[in-house]
Amino acid sequence: MLKYDDKGLIPVIVQDEADGAVLMLGYASKESLRLTLKRGEMVFYSRSRKELWHKGETSGNVLRVKSITKDCDSDTLLVKAEPAGPTCHTGKRSCFFTEFKKEDLE
Repeated sequence: MLKYDDKGLIPVIVQDEADGAVLMLGYASKESLRLTLKRGEMVFYSRSRKELWHKGETSGNVLRVKSITKDCDSDTLLVKAEPAGPTCHTGKRSCFFTEFKKEDLE
């Protein structure tokens, strides 16, 4: 059984199946995971909009799911996917492109 947080969500790390690059971190609910399995494309739960979010529904930059694994504690998922275009809303391939600096702690 998956371990969801107190809001019924579980973190999902998305990795490019082809080269292992980490593309994004999102959150999923039971319903978004059911839809993901049905569609074969990632469906997240948007914490800011408080609704289901089919990644790429408007942009076409979907994430085609190739595999889903859970970590040893069953509280995080790793999705290996085939991205159809950039993953980040900024147009970048990955959401992880800004280097962390100590000033970020302030």
